[in-house]
Amino acid sequence: MMRMTTLTQALLLTSALVTASAFAASHVPADAKLAEDQTFTYRVLDEHSSVDPQVVEDVTGAEVVRDLFEGLMNQDAEGNLVPGVATGYTANDDNTVYTFTLRDNATWSNGDPVTAQDFAYAWQRAVDPELASPYQWFVELMSINNAGEIIKGDKPVSELGVKAIDDLTFEVTLSAPLPYFPQMTTHSTTFPAPKDVIEAHGADWTKPENIVSNGAYVLTEHLPNERSVRERNAKYWDNDNTTIDKVVALVINDENVALTRFLAGELDRTEVPAGQFPRLQKEHPGVAISFPRLCNYYYTFNLSESGPEAFKDVRVRKALALAVDRKIISENVMAGGQPEAYTFTPAAVAGFKPPTTEMAQMSQAERDAMAKEPLAEAGFSADNPLSIDMLYNTSDAHKKVAVAMSQMWKQKLGVKVNLANMEWKVFLETRGNQDFQLARGAWCGDYNEASTFLDLLDSESGYNDGKFSNAELDDLLEKAKQSDDTTPLYTRVEEIIAAEMPVIPVYHYAGVYMMDSDVGNWPVNNVEQNWYSKNLYKIAQ
Repeated sequence: MMRMTTLTQALLLTSALVTASAFAASHVPADAKLAEDQTFTYRVLDEHSSVDPQVVEDVTGAEVVRDLFEGLMNQDAEGNLVPGVATGYTANDDNTVYTFTLRDNATWSNGDPVTAQDFAYAWQRAVDPELASPYQWFVELMSINNAGEIIKGDKPVSELGVKAIDDLTFEVTLSAPLPYFPQMTTHSTTFPAPKDVIEAHGADWTKPENIVSNGAYVLTEHLPNERSVRERNAKYWDNDNTTIDKVVALVINDENVALTRFLAGELDRTEVPAGQFPRLQKEHPGVAISFPRLCNYYYTFNLSESGPEAFKDVRVRKALALAVDRKIISENVMAGGQPEAYTFTPAAVAGFKPPTTEMAQMSQAERDAMAKEPLAEAGFSADNPLSIDMLYNTSDAHKKVAVAMSQMWKQKLGVKVNLANMEWKVFLETRGNQDFQLARGAWCGDYNEASTFLDLLDSESGYNDGKFSNAELDDLLEKAKQSDDTTPLYTRVEEIIAAEMPVIPVYHYAGVYMMDSDVGNWPVNNVEQNWYSKNLYKIAQ
């Protein structure tokens, strides 16, 4: 976790960032023989939610946005902060005012300069109730002054704690010190937005014929549910050090079809289908890869008023959680190196070791035996079986996990499960409207700190789709934002989650890919997997 406690430390970091910038071109080894065709083609499961930085809410959409736009800070291949549009920043003595210095050669794809006003406009736009950004809560989470009041409609967007001191100086005022604030500026929600273009085209501003962006690439083609293409932005400040010319994202809903197309040479990267990693690793060593990721996979109970009465009983939630054999799902169903999950926060998170839970210390046989008792106490038996609806977004892997869990519950507890799947955008809307009973959830960290996961279960979180509410948990998370030692606070939050079981953690992600051996510099050591096409290159075969 990055902490800056004095102005001197901030200045030192600024200097370090500028130094890092000088080595930006070193991602291509001097002896590398580059391929003539520098096109990177990869598969995505679903159509992305948006390419508007203040609207996008999914991982694959954010991958596109990171190419099209550039924020204040970026990440290197290890996940460390490096300069983006900002060459560095300073902080005041109590770390409540951050001042970012912008580079003077950053331009939009239409040639206009990128200014501090573009950042101020974008951040105000993100909290504007009129836009209703699905990520507006993230800006409030950043502790930016007045964000919460603006989101609620109690103050105008002009009172957000951001200010363009001049064209190249952007100032942010926080309501309280936040140790990991700089890390949060790599998130797409904080990227600049072109005000004139948005006002001219409205919701259509992100279409290829209208969009103006400031990243290393421009959007040149978009066929919904089929493909999107981004090509080098000649106006990008570091275009001379960019190697990949074109990036193509193909929407392929079936993992096995994607694998076939990868093996036929049509793709440079695709996900390994569930259960096939051991075989593919033997058949394609160095091409089938697995590495830790900062993501969790879980199922969330609908605890809102619209949710089933049975789930309001913690005994039912615990019984279902206990009966899930995570080892079978991890080793047999997924088989890609995914760790079993007994806490919400993955062990890959920097600076925090998830506590050992009672459930994790038990054998699966002990869990199965324990699961029967609370379910019976809650009034469910062979004569009165629990019946639930289980929802997931369309994917062969998600289906396999859901089927496995439903069979475990049926065999061990006599639970009747009705499985249903939905296309991604419909699924997001359905889950967000609490129109479900039990739904798949997954989260990839927006920054490398435990709160990016635990805040999802805060009562006010925009992604608390199950509407779990616990006053002690809310208070602990609020205290953690101003604490120098968050471990005991986060440990207690995990204990509350284990006791109340608002979600069923299933496993923590691994990046399990088929990656063409001619792709250079994929950031396998960046657990957030914030990758930038400008840092990749294709090797001649």
